[in-house]
Amino acid sequence: MLAFLDWMLTLPLNLEQEFRREVEQLEAEQRMKYVTSFERSGIEKGRQEEALSLITRQLNRRLSGEIEHTLVERLQGLSVEELEALGEALLDFTSVADLTSWLEGHF
Repeated sequence: MLAFLDWMLTLPLNLEQEFRREVEQLEAEQRMKYVTSFERSGIEKGRQEEALSLITRQLNRRLSGEIEHTLVERLQGLSVEELEALGEALLDFTSVADLTSWLEGHF
């Protein structure tokens, strides 16, 4: 799908060069990089995947073993912000029941 959109949005060479110059100028003026909606989506997905990976490792270590696949599936539905909150809460967990209770109260 993205390849199709990229193809559809391809500018003629002269317009593409002009567009790139204008984006570079805007970035320089604003002292920030222009990020497309596709990039923002990819960044957010990457943040969520990394947070999920970290939280899963922390839970496995904190709870002394692999947590059940069904619990991991529930974690996959959490946003980055929810995973960050879980990351703080899990410091007080002593059992899988604590995780289950947290998920029921927050998800």
